[in-house]
Amino acid sequence: MNPLDKTIAIIGMGYVGLPLAIEFSKKFNVIGFDISSERISSLLEGVDSTNEINPSMLNSSNLVLTDNEEMLSSADIYIVTVPTPIDLEKKPDLSPLLNATRTIAKKINKGNIIIYESTVFPGCTEDICANEIEKISGYKLNSDFFLGYSPERINPGDKKHTIDKIVKVTSGSNEDTALFVDNLYREIITAGTYMAPSIKVAEAAKVIENTQRDINIALVNELSIIFNLLEIDTEEVLKAASTKWNFLSFKPGLVGGHCIGVDPYYLTYKSQELGHNPEVILSGRRINDEMGNYCAREVIKKCDEKNFDLNNSSVLIMGFTFKENCPDIRNTKIVDIVNTLQQSGINVDIYDPWINIEHAISHYDFNFIPKPVEKKYDAIIIATAHSEFKKMSEEEINLFKKNDNSIIFDIKSIKNKEFSDLRL
Repeated sequence: MNPLDKTIAIIGMGYVGLPLAIEFSKKFNVIGFDISSERISSLLEGVDSTNEINPSMLNSSNLVLTDNEEMLSSADIYIVTVPTPIDLEKKPDLSPLLNATRTIAKKINKGNIIIYESTVFPGCTEDICANEIEKISGYKLNSDFFLGYSPERINPGDKKHTIDKIVKVTSGSNEDTALFVDNLYREIITAGTYMAPSIKVAEAAKVIENTQRDINIALVNELSIIFNLLEIDTEEVLKAASTKWNFLSFKPGLVGGHCIGVDPYYLTYKSQELGHNPEVILSGRRINDEMGNYCAREVIKKCDEKNFDLNNSSVLIMGFTFKENCPDIRNTKIVDIVNTLQQSGINVDIYDPWINIEHAISHYDFNFIPKPVEKKYDAIIIATAHSEFKKMSEEEINLFKKNDNSIIFDIKSIKNKEFSDLRL
């Protein structure tokens, strides 16, 4: 079976699906499907709110963008790239994944292959998704239809490690399908592929990638708390320790976004379901989930030391996205900073040149501003290392201070140590 002869339908035109659709459309006929009519309309107008794709790249003659489910019937291969969030109890929310699966199940024909890229716990693809497809379509796995799993490794905002330059893990529900899926991705991934021995292995590999990062960041976050109590600068400690060849270089910070702050809960959920409580992973999650509140409390403590009247104090937060140079506000932990400050009576202004203010307001009832006000703020929190903030001089930032007594908390340590009152 020659992959080049096939039509591919990619479900979900977000941070993962759109770049994937663009790459595949260079060699294949591709249907880019999204349930959001607004999202499809914007893309058809050449506007990508994620900033992942250059508008000129949307004009591919082999890419058909649609919100019409009926068009999916013509596909031979389906690739699912929908989000896999967690609920309020920090348990996997599979509803987007299952809704996409049900949509596909109504449209597939015999011999079709469904490939999942969404992060899930090991066993989800074959045990849950396959069962749903069988129930709706009446087809049988590895007889009438086939499954693949190739976890996404997109790094939002990263223009260096683009989709084609990241090694792709592949897998399939049987040997022939695994080979087909691997060859399919080899057509677009210049960095090469790695064919895992099973779908479960591929699922597990993905979920531990972000779990490992989460735990390492949690360690340096806890170290930062300790060093703060010891009145030692964390960055200086890390620089000294990094002179050893095998020291792992991680920095403290807020862990949000669609992956690192979410994916570990998929593994812990499955682990607990099987009777094992994953203490290290959950401990790391607790530390990282608490860091936004910790940062806010440090600001409040410093305000108290300077005898500020909290109810008449104003704080400027520079940056709201979950990471630098990216418009993504999903699961941003800066929300926790804002909430904790506001609960203390402090007025908070948020300035972020990367966000769409209307979009942000539709999700959060905060005061987003187009530009900071000079001589207004009792405290300034540099929360995100946007390139715009790195380029700003210390004098430019100081213009926003109410007076010389105002506090600066440089969470990302983008300025000299002497410039700030607080750092992680």
